[in-house]
Parts: sequence; structure tokens; C-alpha cells
Amino acid sequence: MSFSVGQVARLAGITVRTLHHYDEIGLLSPGERSAAGYRRYTDDDLVRLQQILFYRELDFGLEEIAVILDDPQVDEMTHLRRQHELLQVRLGRVQDLLAAVELAMEARGSSITLTAAERLEVFGSFKPEEHEAEAERRWGGGREFAESRRRVASYGKAEWLQLREEGEQLMREVAQALKAGLEPDDPRVMDLAERHRGYISRWFYDCGYAVHRGLGQLYVEDPRFTEAVDQVMPGVAAFLREAIEANADRYEG
Repeated sequence: MSFSVGQVARLAGITVRTLHHYDEIGLLSPGERSAAGYRRYTDDDLVRLQQILFYRELDFGLEEIAVILDDPQVDEMTHLRRQHELLQVRLGRVQDLLAAVELAMEARGSSITLTAAERLEVFGSFKPEEHEAEAERRWGGGREFAESRRRVASYGKAEWLQLREEGEQLMREVAQALKAGLEPDDPRVMDLAERHRGYISRWFYDCGYAVHRGLGQLYVEDPRFTEAVDQVMPGVAAFLREAIEANADRYEG
């Protein structure tokens, strides 16, 4: 069975002119001719065309493709394996680029108004956009989320550095309590949980006890939050969550 140049062009999604060009440069010459002298492409020709189009998609030049395909030591399966490997590499690059673009989009839509240098100084490798996106997914329609976005939009570098230092100091004290073997319902530990609630209320939104319980639960349910909290010491996220529960029970009864 053979195909006309028009049929092949439609099957491959390319132009007749492209096929004529491939023939002229010797990259893909049809295996048959009709009685009237028209080009007819065989199944083997279609296999070669597919290989050409694969390599073109991978940005190989036509001359380079000709050399590759005319190598007698390389069969079709070898070409497919090579193309598969190259496509995997490209896929990895595209995924990395996609992640970078998505992060940039989140950053542009973020309420954090800092320059790139200030963001690096304040947050380092931490990416607040990732946590903000999760917070919006969970509480996007809530009063707390709206209030938090409104407040942080007004913060400059000094405010961000201050709230970071306060938060880190509080987490160090929670870690010290855990290391000392105190129980989460120890009054000293519950006082730390109450300070944490006040910290959230002062810098982000009015954090009632029910909301504070939900925040504590998030610290242990979401690996990203757990990792961030546990940076000071492994186990702090779970310990703080239990202290938050005990503290809420203390005040709510």
C-alpha cells in the first residue's frame, strides 16, 4: 500500500511543500512513483517520516537528522529509545519552567509588597506564596484570610523582619519546652500556645480559639507546614498542636 503526497501531508500534519523539500535534499524520497510519475510513499517511508518529525520536534537540524537516520548501525528501536530519553529530559525542563512560571504568577498575585532583594532577606528560601495559596484554598472565603491579606499588604521590610524574629523566638521557646520534657498541657507550655495565638492575632488576623485549633491541625496535616515549623526542632509542630488544643480547652472549658 502506498500514499500520495497529499495523503501523507494530511496524515503527518505538514505541508506538501515540506515533503517536496525533504525529497529535494534527499532526506525523504518516496519509495515509489505512479505510472504518471507522481510521488507515492510506502509504509517504510512513513516510518522514516515519523522519525524525521520526532527529531525535528527535538530541534535537530535536517542535515543532522539525515546523518542520524542513515547510520546503518542504528535501527528503528534505537531511534525510539533515544528520542524517548531526549523527550524525558525536555519534559523535566518544561516542568521546571512551568513550576517557575506558576511561582512567579503566585508572587505577582501575592499581597506581599517587597522587592526581590527584600524578599530574599526576609524569607530566604522559604516561599510564602506556597503557603498563601494553601491558605486561600482552605479559607479563601473567610474573614480571617481577607484580614490577613489586608494587613500584610501594608508591611514593609522592617515589619516583616520584626514579625519573623518574634515568630522564631516563640518557636525556640516551644522547642526548649519540648526538649525539657514538659507536657503540652503544662501551664507554661499552654502559655506559649496563648502567646502564639496572640502573635497570629497581632500580625495577621483575629485568631479565636476555634481558628487557632484549625491552624494547629494544619501544622500536622500539611507536610509543608510541618516542615516549616519543625525547622527549629523535629516534633515541634505536633507538640505545639497539642498545646494549642490544651490551651483552647483551658479557656473555652
